[in-house]
Amino acid sequence: MDFITDLLKIILPAGLVIYGMYLTIMSFLKKEREKMLVDIKTQNTQTILPIRLQAGERLCLLLERITPNNLVRRVNNPEYSARDLYSQLLFEVREEFNHNLSQQVYFSDETWESVRRATESVITLVNTAMQDMTPESRGIDLAKKIFQLSLDQKNDAIQYALKNVKDEIRIFF
Repeated sequence: MDFITDLLKIILPAGLVIYGMYLTIMSFLKKEREKMLVDIKTQNTQTILPIRLQAGERLCLLLERITPNNLVRRVNNPEYSARDLYSQLLFEVREEFNHNLSQQVYFSDETWESVRRATESVITLVNTAMQDMTPESRGIDLAKKIFQLSLDQKNDAIQYALKNVKDEIRIFF
């Protein structure tokens, strides 16, 4: 019996010391892991944030460039027939969109979908304007029709997409 009490006098304090060391080491390791995660997130933010901002700038530029008024003014040539202008406008919109296709990885699905819808709405607008043209129509006639349809349009998908892109960028500031 004396032997058991002496053994408990040694084992119990040693067990408490080992348990205390275990808790201390686990607490230290947990704090170190959290510190490492914060460091990694900070490094990611420093790397990814400028890229996301650049992607936002590129999408805003895309949307501004495919706005019907800007698009027609940039592409129009007085010598173009309506068919030539039509082809050039569609080519320009598709090229702008394809050039910025990779930017979707930096934005939410909803924002990217609004950009895609805006691009499609411009293509639809140009197609609708072309339907009213005759084979001998000039490019200026198509340009006027596009401007008119653009003014009549109530739901502006480009402005909605621009708002979504800007709102998503503002999240980071």
